[in-house]
Amino acid sequence: MANKYKGVAIGIDLGTTYSCVGVWQEQNDRVEIIHNDQGNKTTPSCVAFTNTQRLIGNAAKNQASSNPTNTVFDSKRLIGRKYSDSVVKNDILLWPFKVKADANDKPMIVVTFKGEERHFFAEEISSVILSKMQEIAGIFLEASVKNAVITVPAYFNDSQRRATKDAAVIAGLNVIRIINEPTAAALAYGLQKRANCVEQRNIFIFDLGGGTFDVSLLTLKNNVFKVKATAGDTHLGGEDFDNRMVNHFVNELKRKNKVDISGNSKALRKLRTACERAKRALSYDTEATIDIDGICQGTDLCSSITRAKFEQLNMDLFEKCVETVKNCFSDAKMDKNSIDDVVLVGGSSRIPKVQNLLQNFFKGKDIFKSINPDEAVAYGAAVQAALLSGGIKTVPNLKLQDVIPLSLGKSNRGDIMSVVIPRNTSIPVKKTKRYVTCNDNQTAVLTEVYEGERLIANENNLLGFFKISVPRAPRGLPVKVRFAIDADGILNVSCEEETSGNKKDITITNENGRLSTAEIKRMIQEAEDFKAEDMKFKKKVSAVNALDDYVYNVKKVMKDKSVSYLLPTERENEITSLITKCEYLLDGDKKEETYVFVDMLKELESISESAFGHNKKWLG
Repeated sequence: MANKYKGVAIGIDLGTTYSCVGVWQEQNDRVEIIHNDQGNKTTPSCVAFTNTQRLIGNAAKNQASSNPTNTVFDSKRLIGRKYSDSVVKNDILLWPFKVKADANDKPMIVVTFKGEERHFFAEEISSVILSKMQEIAGIFLEASVKNAVITVPAYFNDSQRRATKDAAVIAGLNVIRIINEPTAAALAYGLQKRANCVEQRNIFIFDLGGGTFDVSLLTLKNNVFKVKATAGDTHLGGEDFDNRMVNHFVNELKRKNKVDISGNSKALRKLRTACERAKRALSYDTEATIDIDGICQGTDLCSSITRAKFEQLNMDLFEKCVETVKNCFSDAKMDKNSIDDVVLVGGSSRIPKVQNLLQNFFKGKDIFKSINPDEAVAYGAAVQAALLSGGIKTVPNLKLQDVIPLSLGKSNRGDIMSVVIPRNTSIPVKKTKRYVTCNDNQTAVLTEVYEGERLIANENNLLGFFKISVPRAPRGLPVKVRFAIDADGILNVSCEEETSGNKKDITITNENGRLSTAEIKRMIQEAEDFKAEDMKFKKKVSAVNALDDYVYNVKKVMKDKSVSYLLPTERENEITSLITKCEYLLDGDKKEETYVFVDMLKELESISESAFGHNKKWLG
C-alpha cells in the first residue's frame, strides 16, 4: 500500500478509565505497546488541576482522594452528549467534580485551577489525554508524532465520533482513521492468528471496558476482516460495577457506624479507589478487603466483600451483557455454534462471573485468552495505522470492512423514520432512495437526517437538516436522496430534484452538539498555552531541586572540619549568609519566578567553587 501519510502513525485506545498507545515496529515485525513514564502500558484517563499545575495520568489519579473536586475522570462518558441526557444526569450524581450546561446544552466540567474557576468541554479533557499518549509515543520513537488511528466504542453515534475527532484536532493529532474498538481487537487477534486464517473463521469479540461495552461478530478469510454485526452499550462497564460496590459500603457505614459519607467527596474518592482495587482482586480471589483509616469523622472502614456478594450486586448488569450478545447474533442471523473463537477484550472481561455467563451461552466453549485484554484495542489500532501509512510489509493485503452501529435515514410524511442505510451495513457505503413531494406547489423540500432504531423519527437522534428549492408542481415531484458514509463512519447526505437538477448536499456536522471552528481554534491555543505552562512549571521544579541539592552539598562540606578550617572567617560568613538566604527562599511558598532560583544557584556556585576549588568533588 502506498504511504499516504508523512511520518509514523500510532494507534490510540482512548479509554474511559485507562488509555493505551501502540506502534508497529517494522524491524521487529510486530506491534509495540508503549509504556509510560511510570513503566505502565496503560495510563489512567484522568486529568487534575491544582493551585500550581495540571496533572495527567498516574500523577492525577494518585492525588485524586486529596483533590477530588478538581480531578476529572470519565470524560468519555460526556463526549458528544447533551447535558439533558438522562445518562449524563445520573453520572453527575456520582462524580465529585461539577458539571453544568452551556447555552447549547453541552456539558461543561467546572474546576478550580490556580485559584480561578475554569470551564472545560469533555473534548478538551480527552484532548489532554490524547496529548499524553502522543507524548508517550514521541519519547519512545524519539520523533514527533502527528498521525494516529483512534478507537471508539462500536455503538458511539455520529456526534460522539465527531467529538472524538475534535478532541484529536485540539491535541494536534491528524486522525487518519476512526475505528471501532472490537474491530481493532479483531485485527489484533487476526494478525496473531493469520497463519491459521486461510479458511474462513468466525470470531466473536466481547469488549467490556471501564465505561463502555461492545460486541462484534466478524468473519476472517484470506486477510479480509468483515464485520457481520455489532451491538453494545456506551454506558456500561467497570465504573458501573464500582458504583454498586461504593453504594453498598456507603449503606454499610450508615447502618453500622451511623456515618453518612454520601456528600463527602474526599471520602467517596477514597472508597471508590478501594472498591476498584477490590474488584480487581475478586477476579483471582474469592474475597477482598476494604480497609480505609479515617474515612470520615475519625471513623475507620474495615470490611470485606466476597465474590458472591459482588456478583449479587451486579448480576442485572452482567445479564444485560448477555442480552446484548444475543441481539448481536440475531442481527447477524448467525448461529452461536458457528463461532470458532470467543475473544475477550477490556479489563472488566476478566470478571469470573462474566466469563462464566459467556461460556454458558456458548455451551462451554473455551474462551480465547492469548491476547492481553488491556492492550488488544491499541494493538489493533496500531496495525490499522501501519496499514494506512504503509508501515506493514508482511501483510500488505490485509483488509478491514466495518459496519455502522445505528440505522440512518430521514423523516418522512407523518414523522415516520424512513431508513436509508440499515444498521450493521458494511462501510464505506453509498445508498440512494427516491421520495416525492407531499403537497401541491411546494417550493422547498426539508431533509431531516436521523440515526436510531425508533419508528417515530423525532424519537431518534437528529443529526442535521437542510432545505432544497424545487419548482412549483403538483405533489408527487420526485426527489432523490443519497446517503454516503466514509471509512470513518462520517456521513454525507445529498438531495436532488431530478427534473430541474437542483441539488444540495451536506456533511452532517450536528452543529448543535459540536464545537464550532472558532471554539476548536481557541481550545488549540489554550492547549498550547497549557503545554507551555506545564513546561515552565517543570523547569521551575528542576531549578528548585538543583538549588536544594547544591545547598545540601555545600552544608555538608562546611561541616567537614578538614575542609572548612582552611576558609577565612569572612568567606565562611559569606557562604553561611548566602545559604541562609537560599534556605529562606526554598522554605517559602516558591511563588518567585524560575530565574530567581537559577540566579541564586549561580551565585552560590560561584562563591563555593572559588572557596572550595580544590575540593569541587564535594559539591557534586
